[in-house]
Amino acid sequence: MHARTTALTALAALTLSLGPSGTGRTAERPGDLVSSAPTVFRPLPHQPTATRAWHIEYRSTTAKGAPNTVSGTVIVPADGRTRPRPLVTYAVGTVGLADSCAPSAGFPRGTTVEAGLIQLLTMRGWAVAVTDYEGLGTPGDHTYTVGPAEGRAVLDAARAAQRLPGAGLSAATPVGIMGYSQGGQAAGWAAELHAGYAPELRVKGTAAGGVPADLLAVAAHHHGSTGAGAVLMSAIGQNAAFPELRLDTYLNERGRRYADFMKRNCVAIDTASGLFREMSEVTVRDPLRQPDWIRALHASDLGTRAPDRPVYLYHGTADHLIPYAIGERLRADWCARRATLAWRPIPLGEHVMGAIAGSVPAADWLADRFAGRPPRDDCRSGGA
Repeated sequence: MHARTTALTALAALTLSLGPSGTGRTAERPGDLVSSAPTVFRPLPHQPTATRAWHIEYRSTTAKGAPNTVSGTVIVPADGRTRPRPLVTYAVGTVGLADSCAPSAGFPRGTTVEAGLIQLLTMRGWAVAVTDYEGLGTPGDHTYTVGPAEGRAVLDAARAAQRLPGAGLSAATPVGIMGYSQGGQAAGWAAELHAGYAPELRVKGTAAGGVPADLLAVAAHHHGSTGAGAVLMSAIGQNAAFPELRLDTYLNERGRRYADFMKRNCVAIDTASGLFREMSEVTVRDPLRQPDWIRALHASDLGTRAPDRPVYLYHGTADHLIPYAIGERLRADWCARRATLAWRPIPLGEHVMGAIAGSVPAADWLADRFAGRPPRDDCRSGGA
């Protein structure tokens, strides 16, 4: 028995030293796999799909540049295809702050809200990598709405998918980036970071919709309104990335209880519990008026640099959660920096309608990029 235990211990040590792909490397580089295991992708409860899926943990990078571990899911159509297929690294919209809200937790149960939209991508024959973002499904609080951390998690999910044994992907795989709402912010950040952070990825384009490109403007819009809960969620997320902001010193007793409640629940409950709240109800002073908080929130602004690959940007003209004017400003900022951009307003579209109505045209646009067709540039044609 002692000899058998010693042998198993040695085998375990050898496996750890080899790393997840048996290459003799540990998970040192962004996108390196920490672990992978088979899982199931279901758009609805008990609904089967012709796919193979893996739950993964992979190396990424925090907003401060430190290494971290992020979880996610890689989904590949089980269609017998042997020729190369595209990969979409997909960023979901707001799901909540608890680990149970993570997309990877919901896929086996068929409860992840955007799984139906993701299925439309796998039905095109595309592989899809879906990040859980930092702090969802891994230790620590979710850095909700912290753009640099989200963008890196999205890019590193694509790297991890390419390095996943059995997925049939490689470093030569063409990559598309896609996301809406919080996912649109994450996709936009991935697009802006690509050239400097993951230039080896063969990104063909980014489709981003309903983008909260200016968090302070979004917070001002939601003061005391139906989206007020998302403002505190965002404050919790910023504090998770930048603990020196010390959110706890701003919260009153009611606010501390509310923040703890939010961390244990998902978006529907968190949103409902925050309806029409004002920051003054849960704080002793408003953190969003403090210089250090303002700097932190502005650090997640989009539009300060141009994506190096084409972008498809869409926004509902009647969006009640992320005002249409914020989308228009991002369009103008990217155009001013000479991005290649297709701008698509969705007439009378509110936030949820924008996600549904915009998803297929956005995927069609990505299909054209994968096919090598030249993109329309509304920045220079007058369409923007």
